[in-house]
Amino acid sequence: MSATVPNIQSQQGVDASWVSRRWRGITSTGFSRFLGILAIVLTVWLVLFGLIFSPPDITQQSSVRIMYIHVPTAWVAYLAFGVTGLSSAMYLFRKKHSLIWDRFAGASAEVGVMFMGLTLVTGALWGRLTWGVYWAWDARLTTTAFLFVTYVGYLAVRRLGGSHHARARRSGVLGLLAVLEIPLVHFSVKLWRSLHQEASVANPSGDVKMDGLMLFSLFVGLIAFSSLYFWLVLHRQRVMYLEDRYEDADLDTALAERRAESTGGSHG
Repeated sequence: MSATVPNIQSQQGVDASWVSRRWRGITSTGFSRFLGILAIVLTVWLVLFGLIFSPPDITQQSSVRIMYIHVPTAWVAYLAFGVTGLSSAMYLFRKKHSLIWDRFAGASAEVGVMFMGLTLVTGALWGRLTWGVYWAWDARLTTTAFLFVTYVGYLAVRRLGGSHHARARRSGVLGLLAVLEIPLVHFSVKLWRSLHQEASVANPSGDVKMDGLMLFSLFVGLIAFSSLYFWLVLHRQRVMYLEDRYEDADLDTALAERRAESTGGSHG
């Protein structure tokens, strides 16, 4: 993930050379580089095992290979929205009200929306192959789509303007409310009659009826996509920090110019 370095001049309240020095290390660390490399290696591993080495399903044949993307993306979306809710709570209920929690909440929600979109797309493709249609007003599909729209709305609320803390307060409240939808989505197959199958791995009985190599490939997918999630969130929240600094510099400049105008007017 990349971003353009703001061209902040020293007269805007921030030394441009300081920004340049900070930029060199602010979005990339040894740990984030490790996560990036790990995500790439595991993704290549997943492609090999998912497309070549793992066997086809007895019933679904090769269409089951979509599972190696569909399930990990759904898991990461749940994880991302959970982190958004937790980070929102940390901002709202801790005395310090540190904006770093707000930036983590926003970054995690952005990445979560991306993965939830992939979940819906892969689910539609899988549904076409197994049910014969891309979409059905099924309980799991409908609640998942509603969850996706909710977090798109959350991201829109973050863009409404105002101070950084005003943004953090309003989006924090929404983040705490939105996370309550996750259990509804997860248990929708039990609460209502659903076309969607129940959990094959994380089922209460612990009876996993899946080929060992298929299960291993799925596990690799979970780790690969989770590593990618953490890598994206780390970089995105650091870019958000730079964006906040840039906005603060613009505000300081506007205030300085207004004071100069007032001073000039009083002398005149």
